[in-house]
Amino acid sequence: MAQEAPVVPSPAHRTDLRERIRRRLADETGRLVKEAPFTVALTYPSPYGAAMSSLGFQRIYRAIMEAPGLACERAFLDDEAENGDAAQQRPVTYESQRPLEDFPIIAVSVAYELEIAGFVRLLEAASIPARRSERDGRHPFVLAGGPLTFSNPLPLAGIADAVIMGEAEELAITAITELEACGGDRARQLAALAKLPHVFVPEIHGPILPTVAKASDAVLPAWAPIRTPHAVLADMFLIETERGCSRACTYCVMRRSTNGGMRVASMERILELIPPNARRVGLVGAAVSDHPRIAQIVDKLAESGREVGLSSLRPDRLGDELVGALARAGYKTLTTAMDGPSERLRESLERRARIRHLEKCAEMAKKHKMDRLKLYLMIGLPGETDTDIDECVAFTTELSRIIPVSLGIAPFCAKRNTPLDGAAFAGISLVQARLERLKRGLRGRADVRSTSAKWAWVEYVLAQGGEAEGLAVIDAVHAGGGFAAYKRAFGALEALSPKRARRSLAIAAV
Repeated sequence: MAQEAPVVPSPAHRTDLRERIRRRLADETGRLVKEAPFTVALTYPSPYGAAMSSLGFQRIYRAIMEAPGLACERAFLDDEAENGDAAQQRPVTYESQRPLEDFPIIAVSVAYELEIAGFVRLLEAASIPARRSERDGRHPFVLAGGPLTFSNPLPLAGIADAVIMGEAEELAITAITELEACGGDRARQLAALAKLPHVFVPEIHGPILPTVAKASDAVLPAWAPIRTPHAVLADMFLIETERGCSRACTYCVMRRSTNGGMRVASMERILELIPPNARRVGLVGAAVSDHPRIAQIVDKLAESGREVGLSSLRPDRLGDELVGALARAGYKTLTTAMDGPSERLRESLERRARIRHLEKCAEMAKKHKMDRLKLYLMIGLPGETDTDIDECVAFTTELSRIIPVSLGIAPFCAKRNTPLDGAAFAGISLVQARLERLKRGLRGRADVRSTSAKWAWVEYVLAQGGEAEGLAVIDAVHAGGGFAAYKRAFGALEALSPKRARRSLAIAAV
């Protein structure tokens, strides 16, 4: 989902990074302490609060810390200078406050396309060239992975030395061990990783991507060892209820064709892994509400006095038992997905959600005394017209007569490895016009909020792009990192390829 560029504090209000690290470490629960012969820097190209709310990042942290002979120290993007005029303070790790550039390996987890800019800022703040071609054996080896690799990691090809594709908790240990064995010889390191299945080495593989890795069932479910009040999901213990999805939504990377579909953790195992002192529990997965015993899991946690959060609720799976359990677990807003603005578009996306499911959600939220119903949807979908937007207005108006409604809207961005791969971006001006039409129709009836159409276009170009688009991010960051900088950087690529030129037409009406 596209995000706005963040607001940066003025220099007068900035605090010292090391002091922030000291305070945050003092407030962490569950941090793993270990000394090992080989230590790597594990990084996340967003601020600390976002990183520590990432189950994937914490899962890799735990995997490295549990591996014999290995350890890791964490580093993040400076949250007081993520963008704009304020300079990034020199990144140091939380565990020892060693400079990032002192480590032999920098492992980075990239969740989605717009975080590539943070990746660039993190490296350059450590005086490490962001361009792979400008680094050699004197620099740390840059190893990337994360959710982005399920879709299109090619924009990372000019930045990372190697990329682990897919589920990495086992493969990351193998890759790090291989890198250690090569003793810092860059040519040997690249050759060794290129032989590993599911590892992409751009210098050797060019634009040819390997398949994504699938972790063994033995390492499931993932859970996060560290809780902190400074995370976006403050003091929440995160645990996976299932991995993958059994559905076939045409826009989604994590559909049933990815790694064999959904793998479910047992209710007993999930409850067993939750620490007794964890008062807030986050149940995480691509399709949490599809877990066959999700209502019982939530009910058990509510009975023990815990607050519960779920990462994904499907309207066709929300029955009275589950909604009642959610209410007892502290839910004040029932949040689920509308996906498309009309029934016709939802059918085109192969979504199971129907009008009757959404109406039932509103009625159950009201029955269980929740404050409101929040629905997520996309606009700018292929084939969308003003008639679809008007249907959304009429239907949301009806729902608002049952319970207050909020709409969270994201412009549609086609992703690689989905049936909608290659679908055009609707255009910034068109998306903005549709959003305004929706807001006008629902004024006084529903709260409507959307992510930026401009940044959605940036996300789209990267999602459909390759190494050149990733390198253009470096140019955009150097030019200030605003939308105009991206527009210029991507526009400079137009002459290189008709395909790139077609993608750029989406901004013609800005």
